[in-house]
Amino acid sequence: MGDNNQESVNYELLDSSVKTVIDKAQAIREKAYCPYSKFAVGAALLCEDGTIVDGCNVENISYGLTICAERAAICKAISQEQKSFKCIAICAEMEDYFVSPCGACRQVLAEFNTGMEVYLCKPNNDIVKTSVTKLLPLSFTPNWVSFST
Repeated sequence: MGDNNQESVNYELLDSSVKTVIDKAQAIREKAYCPYSKFAVGAALLCEDGTIVDGCNVENISYGLTICAERAAICKAISQEQKSFKCIAICAEMEDYFVSPCGACRQVLAEFNTGMEVYLCKPNNDIVKTSVTKLLPLSFTPNWVSFST
């Protein structure tokens, strides 16, 4: 890859829970609603309690209203009372490149765990590992803010 913020990993050597998260991200990608771009993305979160929550992108004719797979997974997890995440897998196909979260998704992920591992994967199981901190250094997080009542 040449990017020191990512490391290539071998699917077969990953922990079984991480493999399952990657498999879920790949599977949910098939359910993406992307009639305009044809760019399907799937994401799956491994929660601290071992639960896996997935999400896919949902496009809108007004592109700005599109929901990314990562945010779809986070919203679904929150609705299931999950707020602690170990890792996320994001699966998309862009030939020679790995697809990483957009800026908005990076900020939403940072809300919950800046140390979260991020697995970027392709449908052929090429995978790189990074983290939210590496993707969004100096992120704006809840521990920076104190609200007075």
